[in-house]
Amino acid sequence: MESDVLGTFESALQRVDVRLERTTAANVRGILAEVLEPPAVGVPLPFDGVSLPEAVETEPTPDELEAATTGITAVEFAVADYGSVAIRSSPTGEEPVSVYADVHAAVVAASDVLPDMEAAFERLGTDARGGADTVLATGPSATADMGALVTGAHGPKAVHAVVIEDR
Repeated sequence: MESDVLGTFESALQRVDVRLERTTAANVRGILAEVLEPPAVGVPLPFDGVSLPEAVETEPTPDELEAATTGITAVEFAVADYGSVAIRSSPTGEEPVSVYADVHAAVVAASDVLPDMEAAFERLGTDARGGADTVLATGPSATADMGALVTGAHGPKAVHAVVIEDR
């Protein structure tokens, strides 16, 4: 069942032009180092045995945040059928790190890839009743407000998803 959900997630990400890497916790740092375009900012990743590459600033000033090319965050969960990631607004800064940089690298445990929006809303309801704010993001930012589709208008121009399969 889990592999079907991950396969659905991978297909949905391809439709929104997001690259997916499926890996083990031991390989996350190396994958992030390959994806990273300096300067980079990030938040500590909450997975045992997983850390950010040394080049990532985890306590950026507002100027460093604005100048960042890459932002690396964990995401609360992902929604397989939409290819969406749920980014928590927290004091550690997941939301601004995911929005300001041109490239967002989103890291999620395979066990946190939910099959559909029904499961996402069930989980969001639990989190929202606890006072959490969460943003659902699908692919690079885009707008067609003024005609042709423009990516990166209000957020990242590219998104990379990293799924940790041994969590």
